[in-house]
Amino acid sequence: MNSLIAIVEGDGEVRALPALLRRIASRLGRYDVTIQTPIRVHRDKFLNDSHEFRRMLRLASTKARDGRVMVLLDADDDCPVTLMRKIKEGARSIIPVSQSLSVVIAQKEYEAWLLAAADSLAGQRGLPVDLVAPPNPESIRNAKGWLSERIANGRYHEVSDQAAFSATFDIDQALAASRSFRKFYKECEEALRSGSAGV
Repeated sequence: MNSLIAIVEGDGEVRALPALLRRIASRLGRYDVTIQTPIRVHRDKFLNDSHEFRRMLRLASTKARDGRVMVLLDADDDCPVTLMRKIKEGARSIIPVSQSLSVVIAQKEYEAWLLAAADSLAGQRGLPVDLVAPPNPESIRNAKGWLSERIANGRYHEVSDQAAFSATFDIDQALAASRSFRKFYKECEEALRSGSAGV
């Protein structure tokens, strides 16, 4: 595999996910993988409009070429496992069998991964220097709001803050505290370690 493209639902993930994927690739010693700009979709339309679902997956498949397609969505109030299986089953009739596919559902939302490693974000971008991660970050329905409440003189800005935090949060801490992040990381390991690279 020498290329990876993701389908995401938010403007924040369009910038944040490549930063996070590059960090993970670096940890795994893979500097020869092209991380493409993610394709942004409207979650409800992607999940409920079969034409849009096929169109976005075909676009991702074409862009990935011999690489991997990754779908990363927030669970919100859905069961992550059920949603993941639904997407995977539907995608397999669209993505060629020869092409790798990963589907990851962040428990509640992507920002729950940031909350899982909140200690490592202390003092950054207006967050207090004594910031402590909540005990069960994936149980918080509004992780963006949790961050906004703690940013001095402002609020959490998804596009800029999500990317900045994704570039610096403690990956090991997030792995320890977030089950869905462990699933995401495992999928990244599989993607980045499979096949020969060489862009």
